[in-house]
Amino acid sequence: MARESIKARERKREKLVAKFAEKRKALKEAGDWQGLDKLPKNSSPVRLHNRCKLTGRPKGYMRKFGISRVTFREMASDGKIPGVTKASW
Repeated sequence: MARESIKARERKREKLVAKFAEKRKALKEAGDWQGLDKLPKNSSPVRLHNRCKLTGRPKGYMRKFGISRVTFREMASDGKIPGVTKASW
């Protein structure tokens, strides 16, 4: 499980990206590269990293569900994800 500070940092980045999205888009269309440089570094969407919403695990992230593969497996086994069953043949 990720430290709370790491998860909080990622949430803060998400807020900054959302806050500056329109301004960043306008500056890019105008070609104002110096104006882009003056924006906060963490307002760039490239700096975001997908993390599990429950545990904060950075690797093995499943976009469709928003959780890591480990959490997904546990929840699927417990029957907490509708429509997902364990394969057997």
